[in-house]
Amino acid sequence: MSDSELPAFSTVFHNVSGPNSPLAQALSVLFEHSSVIISTLEPQLTKLLSEANSLSSYFELIDKALELICCWDISLQSHFISGHPRIGETKNLSNLSAKEQGGRPGVNPTPPEVLARLSHLNECYEARYPGLRYITFVNGRSRQAIAEEIEDKLGFAHTLSPDTPSVGDIKGIDTESKEWIAELQRAIGDIGLIAKSRLVALGTQ
Repeated sequence: MSDSELPAFSTVFHNVSGPNSPLAQALSVLFEHSSVIISTLEPQLTKLLSEANSLSSYFELIDKALELICCWDISLQSHFISGHPRIGETKNLSNLSAKEQGGRPGVNPTPPEVLARLSHLNECYEARYPGLRYITFVNGRSRQAIAEEIEDKLGFAHTLSPDTPSVGDIKGIDTESKEWIAELQRAIGDIGLIAKSRLVALGTQ
């Protein structure tokens, strides 16, 4: 099964938990593959679904998955969002991520100066918010627009400079602070929006 194909919804119920189960495949398509999905989320959902088959759609499955994820400890939640590629990455993207980021070869290619700016902004963001990476629901916007969104988040002026401000000048935020936790929760919420957008793109509910 490809990384842009979901198994039939009926097959995710009452299956033996494992890295190749239909549920694991579905979660990897919807949320991007990561070790924490296989080691933690898939077993939790398998147990829940075996005890109460109360979900009727992939939309409901996404909501239930997000409920579970929001109950994890902070380190697991951080690990979960790190399964998504950074904005502006051009290599090793899943088919769905490439389409969402507008990174398909020959289709409205992103100018190299924008990619360089995004690479720097990702470093700046990760210096400001240690343990996180910038996640956003792109929703058809250009990488240039996302670069400006990150600049706004960090309080930077809009520019295409590949190296200003210096990453070394950025002070990190305490990982137990309200601001850091709020940013983690925002990222998880956007991953949910991305997952539901993928269902629409795949013609699945």
